[in-house]
Amino acid sequence: MIYTKKVEDMCKVHQDVHHGAAPIPEEAKWVQAKEVKDISGFTHGIGWCAPQQGCCKLSLNVKDGIIQEALVETLGCSGMTQSAAMAGEILPGLTVLEALNTDLVCDAINTAMRELFLQIVYGRSQSAFSEDGLAIGAGLEDLGKGFRSQIGTIYSTLDKGPRYLEMTDGYITELGLDKDDNIIGYKFVNFGKMEDFIKAGDDVNTAYEKAKGQYGRVDDAVKFIDPRKE
Repeated sequence: MIYTKKVEDMCKVHQDVHHGAAPIPEEAKWVQAKEVKDISGFTHGIGWCAPQQGCCKLSLNVKDGIIQEALVETLGCSGMTQSAAMAGEILPGLTVLEALNTDLVCDAINTAMRELFLQIVYGRSQSAFSEDGLAIGAGLEDLGKGFRSQIGTIYSTLDKGPRYLEMTDGYITELGLDKDDNIIGYKFVNFGKMEDFIKAGDDVNTAYEKAKGQYGRVDDAVKFIDPRKE
């Protein structure tokens, strides 16, 4: 260790009581996290790229400092979507510190990792008060049936008004309007469910019909429009 002359000439003063790191909640335990292996938890981080044209939701399940499960969801940038595939290959097996200092290719994914790291090392994880944390596979539960990200896509102009294009329910096929042209409901098809029906043996047309649904006061609509064409 190298000291400056100024420090070398100082007299020694004893450091008083120090109780160590403040304990943080981890999987229903209070832990004095001193090393990477002391970190456990399941949580999410949201990131964005420099031009802010895309964003990423990153979910990691960490046990004893090692990433056991990763879910990478991206929106708004084709390059980021491709980078997510690489991040999915890289992340499991790394420590949270390694992951923080690994180039995950895309700014948005790197930023999501930074935000997630801050949460998990400060005891702000989603599983902070869950005994033994969340099982590996908890990330898939975020996706729901069909294992598809939950996406909302709405387009609107002042002159023509809003168009619902995609909701949590699925791909919007028709908007139901009342007599004043207000949206009062919509019809949709859930492609995740449709694919599951096909895998179970249904033909495409049958699967498509079974995956259809509606939301709102659809039965009261006086007309329907295709939000992508009308």
